Amino acid sequence: MKDAAVSWNRDDPWRLSAIVAYYAILSLPGLLVIIINVVGYIWGTEIVEGKIYNELEDALGTSTADGVQSIFESAREEGQSFVSAAISIGALIFGATGVFYHLQISINKVWEIQSDPKSEILRYLIDRVRSFGFVLIVAFLLLISFVVSALLSALHGYIGTWFPELSLYLVQMLNLLIPLAVITLLFALIFKYLPDAHIRWKTVWIGAIITSFLFTLGKELLSFYFSEASPGSIYGAAGSIIIVMLWVTYSCLILLFGAEFSWIYSKRYGHGIRPKSYAKSIEVKMTVHEDKAT
Repeated sequence: MKDAAVSWNRDDPWRLSAIVAYYAILSLPGLLVIIINVVGYIWGTEIVEGKIYNELEDALGTSTADGVQSIFESAREEGQSFVSAAISIGALIFGATGVFYHLQISINKVWEIQSDPKSEILRYLIDRVRSFGFVLIVAFLLLISFVVSALLSALHGYIGTWFPELSLYLVQMLNLLIPLAVITLLFALIFKYLPDAHIRWKTVWIGAIITSFLFTLGKELLSFYFSEASPGSIYGAAGSIIIVMLWVTYSCLILLFGAEFSWIYSKRYGHGIRPKSYAKSIEVKMTVHEDKAT
C-alpha cells in the first residue's frame, strides 16, 4: 500500500483524474441516454430514471440530481429529422465512449504502456468500440442491480412475515454487500479488458476488491462532504456540473490508486503486466521496493 501510494503520487493522478472528469461531463448526456434506454427497454424507462435520480440524489444532493436530469431531458428531445437524428445518435455514442477511452489512456500511463503509433488510427477506432462496450457493461450491471433490488424487496417481505427482526438485519447486510460486489465486478472488468495489457485474474481481483472498498468508503465521505459543505453553491447555475466533476475526479483518484496497487502487486510477486501485441512497455519508473534494492 505504501509503495502504491508513492507510485500513485509520481504519476500525477490529479491531472489524469481531471482529464477524465472533463470528458465525463462531455460524455454525460450520451451515457444517460444510452444506459437509460437500454435498461429501460427491459425494466421501464420511467423506473430507471427514478432509480438513477435517487442514486444521484443520495450521492450528490437534490440540486445536482435535478441538474443531471435536465441534461438527460435535453439530450433526448424528439422531433428531429432522420438525418439529424442519425447524427445525434452518432454524436451520443461517440460522446458516451469518451470517459472510458480517456480512462484507458490514464491506466495505460500508470502501467507504463503505450499503443503502437503505426496503427494509431485503427487502434483509436477499436478503442472507441471497446469503450462503447463498457457503456453497455455499465447498463447490464445496472439492470442486474435493479433485479437484485426487486428480489431483496420480495425477500424482505417473505422473511419479515416469519422472522421480522432477522429480515431487517439480513436485508441491510445484503444491501451493503451486493452493490459492493457489483462495483468490484465492474472494476475487475476495467482492469482486465480496458487497458492495452495482459494481466492475471488473481491480480485483477485483488486490485478490484481494494478499489471497490476504497470507492465505497470514498462515496460515503463525499456524500457527507457535499451535503455539509455544498461546494457547488458558489458557482451558481454551474454548481451541478462542478459537483459532478468533483465526484468523478475523486472517484478516478481512487480507481487510479487501485490500478497502481495492481501494478505494484504484479511486479512484487512476479505476475507482471505485459503489453498486448499492438502496444509496448515504457520503462519510466521503478517501484519503491526496487529502488531500495538498488
